[in-house]
Amino acid sequence: MPYLLVILLSLATLTGCQSAYYSAMEQVGIHKREIMVDRVEEANEAQQEAQEQFTSALDALKAVTQFDGGELETVYNQINDQYEASSDAAERVSERIAAIEDVANALFDEWQDELSLYTSATLRRDSERKLNATKASYNRMLSAMHRAEKKMTPVLNTLRDNTLYLKHNLNAAAIGSLQGEFSNLQRDIQRAITDMEAAIAESERFIAHLNKA
Repeated sequence: MPYLLVILLSLATLTGCQSAYYSAMEQVGIHKREIMVDRVEEANEAQQEAQEQFTSALDALKAVTQFDGGELETVYNQINDQYEASSDAAERVSERIAAIEDVANALFDEWQDELSLYTSATLRRDSERKLNATKASYNRMLSAMHRAEKKMTPVLNTLRDNTLYLKHNLNAAAIGSLQGEFSNLQRDIQRAITDMEAAIAESERFIAHLNKA
């Protein structure tokens, strides 16, 4: 990384201000549009990782419901690990969405402000039309991401409930009680995965639109 970039990013970090970060990046030729694309791609990766983690948690709970003897403490630890990993995965998705919203606000504000700088009415109208179309595509993507984000909550709630129940009821009867939760978790995870896949598809359309705008 060029020495100048290191200094600029360090200053931006110290100020704790995203606007300073964007200014620093622009000074080395990296603009908000590029940052937006990068952050959308990072959100896609986070959603894909969350899908994999939720599926792993479902497999772990299925194995627990088929428990046929062994150390119950080990069973609890496995489910607790899956819950914590799933919670971390969901948090990463939320963080990535928030990062997208931040750069989007900065990008659209700048774009809107710079419309007044045009001397050509034709070019200004064309730029404004592209801005509005890009905002519409962005809003569709963001809505899809938030829908997927909300669908993760029931999954985490069920995993947490199962973890707490096992923690305080380490016996074979507790394992039997979790069997009724499995179908609910399976349904909630499938809904979350379906919405995350829809959000990823919408984000890919947004990136394609942004690259053309």
